[in-house]
Amino acid sequence: AKVWQSLASAEPIDVYPLLRPFVIGFCIMFFPTFVLGTINSVMSPVVKGCNNMLETQTFDMNAYREQKDKLEYEAMVRNPETAYLVSDEAFDKQIDELGWSAKDIATMGGMYMDRATHNIKQSVRELLELLFQAASLVIDTIRTFFLIVLAILGPIAFAISVYDGFQATLTQWITRYISVYLWLPVSDLFSSILARIQVLMLQKDIQELSDPNFIPDGSNSVYIIFMLIGIIGYFTIPTVSNWIIQAGGMGNMSRNINSAANKTGSGVGAVAGAATGNAGGRVGGKLIKGNP
Repeated sequence: AKVWQSLASAEPIDVYPLLRPFVIGFCIMFFPTFVLGTINSVMSPVVKGCNNMLETQTFDMNAYREQKDKLEYEAMVRNPETAYLVSDEAFDKQIDELGWSAKDIATMGGMYMDRATHNIKQSVRELLELLFQAASLVIDTIRTFFLIVLAILGPIAFAISVYDGFQATLTQWITRYISVYLWLPVSDLFSSILARIQVLMLQKDIQELSDPNFIPDGSNSVYIIFMLIGIIGYFTIPTVSNWIIQAGGMGNMSRNINSAANKTGSGVGAVAGAATGNAGGRVGGKLIKGNP
């Protein structure tokens, strides 16, 4: 119908809408290799690059964390006031040295409370570390699920996009697939940034713990706040991925506006030409009649 309309209007035939169904059919026939394979091949270097950055930073962070934990344990054991918090031998030794007087019983109760508080802080730290790792795992698992669903329903989206009014389905599918695919590299990039910040924090702590006169407080408040920021930041990764690539509907709108402008310009030109020709014909007729 569009071809006959263009021929009747003496307009050039747009070949793209005629070839579009055949190209989409070819993509559906070879969807796993031609469509998914192409997108995955293009995006794979980005994923590998971000993953290499994460592995390098994570290796350094784990090494510094082991060194920091060892120095912190030695510093607390070296101080008689905090040795019973981390060492069972020091705790039992101080309990055995106490008697059964009211003052000693109060001191014994305070020691048990301090040790319980220290264990609670360590448990909170371990819980936040677990949630920190779980947040990354949740993002990766949901990403895999979304990609599987999009890969299965991709041929249906391509087929629907052939019909008028559903052309945007194709671009929307490609946009969503690439956006979800970018969750992993964005997550690795965010994790590498966090790991780098942790490395700088651990280096500072190791430098302080190397001083024999330094006494650690053992609160880990800065580390806990940092873990909370990381957990919240992981759930902003889908939003950041949507910022990278978006499918806008301005392409068809601009095409329609330009087409309407061209048709209007042609119509105005035809009207102006007809009016000019009519006026010229009248003037010429009067001149002819005026001559004998």
